[in-house]
Amino acid sequence: MSVKYYCRHCHTKVGELPHQLTDGYQLGLEDLTEDERNMMIQHKNDGSLYVQTICENCQDTLEKNPHYHELDYFLQ
Repeated sequence: MSVKYYCRHCHTKVGELPHQLTDGYQLGLEDLTEDERNMMIQHKNDGSLYVQTICENCQDTLEKNPHYHELDYFLQ
């Protein structure tokens, strides 16, 4: 099972870990609550885990414009 990380805002691929290097415990996935796991992680038919995260560009934008946190979508 590979783990693929995507930005939850702009959907840019942030990174990928091949199945040989993945361990849910080492990645910290076991530390998430059930609700957090359901919100952030998707199991795909190809056997991969898709994890929603945030990319550097979106993080910078949110830091410069904190009022964007109030919006459902801040990218146009």
